[in-house]
Amino acid sequence: MNVFRSSLSNMHGPQCCSSSRGVSLPSSLVLWAVFFLPLLKPGTAGIPGLSMYPISQLCKFCDRQSSSCNGTGSCMSDCDITSVCSSHQDVCVAIWVENGTGFTVETLCHSPSVSLYGIMLDDYNSSRCVMKEKNSTRGMVHICSCSEEECNDKLVFVSTAKDQALVYIILVSLLPLIVMGVLVAVVIHWHCVNRRRQLGRKWDSNVKMCKPKAGGLDCRDTCAFMGDDDGSDSSSMHANNLNHNTEPLPIELDLLVGKGRFAQVYKAKLKQTSSAQFETVAVKIFPCEEYASWKNEKDIFFNKDLRHENILHFLTAEERKAEKQYWLITAFHPSGNLQEYLTHHVISWEELQALSSSLARGVAHLHSDRLANGRPKVPIVHRDLKSSNVLVKNDLTCCICDFGLALCLDSSLSVDDLANSGQVGTARYMAPEVLEARLNLENIESFKQTDIYSMALVLWEMTSRCETIGDVKDYEPAFGSKVRQHPYVENMKDSDRPDIPDSWLRHQGILAVCTTIKECWDHDPEARLTAHCVATRLAEIEEELDKLSSRSSSAEKIRYEVHIPVAMEIPEEEVKIFEIQNIIAADCSVSDK
Repeated sequence: MNVFRSSLSNMHGPQCCSSSRGVSLPSSLVLWAVFFLPLLKPGTAGIPGLSMYPISQLCKFCDRQSSSCNGTGSCMSDCDITSVCSSHQDVCVAIWVENGTGFTVETLCHSPSVSLYGIMLDDYNSSRCVMKEKNSTRGMVHICSCSEEECNDKLVFVSTAKDQALVYIILVSLLPLIVMGVLVAVVIHWHCVNRRRQLGRKWDSNVKMCKPKAGGLDCRDTCAFMGDDDGSDSSSMHANNLNHNTEPLPIELDLLVGKGRFAQVYKAKLKQTSSAQFETVAVKIFPCEEYASWKNEKDIFFNKDLRHENILHFLTAEERKAEKQYWLITAFHPSGNLQEYLTHHVISWEELQALSSSLARGVAHLHSDRLANGRPKVPIVHRDLKSSNVLVKNDLTCCICDFGLALCLDSSLSVDDLANSGQVGTARYMAPEVLEARLNLENIESFKQTDIYSMALVLWEMTSRCETIGDVKDYEPAFGSKVRQHPYVENMKDSDRPDIPDSWLRHQGILAVCTTIKECWDHDPEARLTAHCVATRLAEIEEELDKLSSRSSSAEKIRYEVHIPVAMEIPEEEVKIFEIQNIIAADCSVSDK
């Protein structure tokens, strides 16, 4: 056997790396050894006289070298030298070490009966070289041993007992927290369920605290519907055909589009029960403590005489017990309110005509004591008329909304009833007599005159964004930056009227509109025009300019050939209207009578 090893060593000459524990072979001679060594195993009939000697196995045999093994999973030793172990007791060994710069691997043959770097080998009968962490004379190393041929070429890293113990410790440590979290969740769930039951039992008493003592809702309050005269933005036929006495409409809130003092307004989807389709509606949501505002606006909307193309189309009102909220469901207008529209759009003269005349018609309908068919109607005053309470419809006409402060001028109201209505509205748009608390409570017409003043400021805001005036500036509400953003009543008492530059008056239509505006915001309430008169005047201005426009194809001619009777001394100065003012005023006085 020694002769065989010697000859094998002589055959590969200087390429063989020998050691005290084996003979190393280049890879090119491995096949030779593998082919002939089986003939030398005990009991084989190969070479007579050698069968009694046990044959050593082949192992990878390389000194310590850099390795790409990172200590996880399995990897190869990258050793290209194979050794025939010097003793039949030797097993294959691999040592993996991590240092500050990387990883190294050493492979060799070694006897399990002798310590290696102070470590006694174990599990060397395995067919795989499974790494175990050991404390050696070289420090902490990972070492494996196995008895199959070249089994130390593939290194297998598995989780150590230390890692498993760490995982176990972590799980044990977290267990109390997990149990506590489950208990807390159970307690919270029980509390919520119990609280919901208590709220359900106390709901009726809470509602009574929010409602006026003499008030109350019946089925007619919750189920009444009103149709849309023009149907321009929302047909809402689905809502009109529903009878939801026992449960609320199938509405899904979509997007918050507005927020006021008393409520929030959402864009919402009104689902159709027979299909997956839906209609877009607006939902105005009042909290429980604002029941009075919701009740007042609901009562105004439920008045069937309110229906008009320039009044927001109302669908229904709902009392949402589960959410402790009160809802008003109306048509949705995607263009938003007038203030938003003027902020983002410069309007043409035609658009100014449409917006201003439709606003005047809406106010005139509110103030009127008779319908178009002559039937008596209770007049209504809005008392909070401003550009943010006017919506822009798809056809660029206006509709009035937000009737939370509105008042029905019923003949049964006493002076005390009117006095108790208080100083309400938005300070920026309040009439002087409201700011100064000198409203004539004995004459219900004085309430209408406050709306006219507010409407004049809204008309001024429209005109300031019309391209016909020339240099159009960014949108500003009435009085602009002359007062603070949200002025108090005291701040507004000494304020004058918004400016009307002379440059606005060069266009005859704008001139007529501005003259109307000035008459509407007169300091003397008795001198102000009525809403019906304003609507009539704006319509006649529109008709007159349309006639002039049809007679001439030149826009320049229209400017100087307008036959509205006026007296104009200097074009840059304000021009006063005489004859048309007298004619329309006479018509207004006749119609008001």
